[in-house]
Order: sequence, then structure tokens, then C-alpha cells
Amino acid sequence: MARKSASIALNERLSPYQKLYLLLIAGFILGPFIPLIIQSFAFRWAWPDLLPGTWWLEQRERAVLPLAWDYVISPYSQVWEATLNTVFIGCVVTVICLFICLPAARVLARESFKGKPAFEFFLSMPLIVPEAAIGIALLMIFINIGLAGTYTGIIIVHLIPTIPYMIRMLTAVYQGLGRDFEEQAMILGASRWQILRMVTMPMLLPGIVAGALFTFLVSTNIFLLTFFMGQGKIVTLPTLLFSKISGGTLDASAAGITLVVTVPGIILLLITERFIKEEAFGKGFGN
Repeated sequence: MARKSASIALNERLSPYQKLYLLLIAGFILGPFIPLIIQSFAFRWAWPDLLPGTWWLEQRERAVLPLAWDYVISPYSQVWEATLNTVFIGCVVTVICLFICLPAARVLARESFKGKPAFEFFLSMPLIVPEAAIGIALLMIFINIGLAGTYTGIIIVHLIPTIPYMIRMLTAVYQGLGRDFEEQAMILGASRWQILRMVTMPMLLPGIVAGALFTFLVSTNIFLLTFFMGQGKIVTLPTLLFSKISGGTLDASAAGITLVVTVPGIILLLITERFIKEEAFGKGFGN
């Protein structure tokens, strides 16, 4: 109720030009999805028609093979396999990232040591170097050690671009946390484990959740490294989509798969909007 009242109040404060500006931004963001949705239900859509001349439902009963969404949800499309692979790899990468980045972020946020600026720059290198260069170099190594075409190989290469994002986010959270609460708990006789479990982690949890969601989203959208390391043996949603549109045409099934690929991002956006608020970073989940 409070959120609805705040929304009404904000709507009343906006001028007509501000409302028009917000509508233009929303249209710019959502506009590309409208042709995709229409295309996913089309059977024949030729230029310069504004709408398909023939719809999928009109040809559904006469078609020998599955069309459009019938094909997308069928085993022939590999969408289910690709979705499971994408979610599994993303979850494993996120967990490993957390174990690697939590202690590293604490050190970077609270300690000073020789070569720290150079080390921070080194952590940013995967964001600067093109993925093609990283993928080709690692592919030659992974082929020799037998990791090419395996889940382990893909998970390892996904850690390269995701770790910098996770470390930067957790470092910022640690810097904002400070040491006052931990020192007060230590003075009151709490052990290191109690401080970590009852003081530090509840206050870090919003940042950890945000970093995990962002890492998962980045992992589920990595195409080039997955394409190199998967060797065609492991299919994910990005590689499946590329195989469908590599011929230069976007048919109904490819449009449907494109919409499926956007689902993880939409779900994570809703989760972020629902559970991660600005005040949570100041109070932690424990309050």
C-alpha cells in the first residue's frame, strides 16, 4: 500500500514532458521485444508487411514438423538441454566465485600492501582483453590437457570474466561496512566465527546476493568462451541461439529461442527489485 501511494505521489509530481521522456525510454528498451514476440508466432512475415501474412496457428495442424513454439518446446530444439546446462554452469560458477572473491575482497578493501594498485589492474585485465584472444589461447591449452569439450573447462573459462565483477562489487560492500561492528563484537567477547556468522555475514548478505545474481547473469550470457571450450559437445542458450541465427535469418523458432534466452535476466531483475533494496545495503538482512 505504501509503495502504491509513493508511486501515485511520484506520478503527480512528474510534468507531462517528464512522463513523455520516461515513456520514450521504456519504448526504447522494450521496443525490440515487440517484433520478436510477433515473429515467434508468425509462419510467414515478408517485407514490407507490418504484420505476418500467415500465423503459426494457421499452419499448425497442416505442418509435418513442429513449427514456432511447438518446435521450441520440443526435444528437437535442445532448449531444455541448453537451459539445464546454462543454469547448472551459472550456479557452479557463482558458488566458486563467492569462495574465491569473498576473502580477496576483504583483503583489497581493508589491507594495504606493496603492489596493490598493480594487482587491482591485473584483476581488470579480463575485462580489457578481447574474449577471442583469451578463448583461443586457453583452447590450445585445454585441448592438450583434455579439458576442451567438458563442463570443467567451460566453468573455468567462465570464472575469468566473472571474478572481476564479483570482486569489485564485494570490495565496495566491504569498504562501506567498516570495522566498528566487528570490533565491538570482539570487545564483548565474540569469537572470530561468531563475528563472521552473526555480524559480518548478515551485513554483507545484500552485497553477496547482488554479486551472485550479477555473476550468474554474466555467466549465462557468455557465448564466445563457451563456444570455444564447448567444442559443440555442450550446448547452452547463447550457443544454441547462435546456431539458429548464424544463417542470417530470424524465423519463428529462432525468435522463440531468443525470448527464452532473455528469461533468466528478467527473473533476476524481478528478484533484485523484490529483495535487494537500497536500504538493505545499509541495514543488512539481519535487521
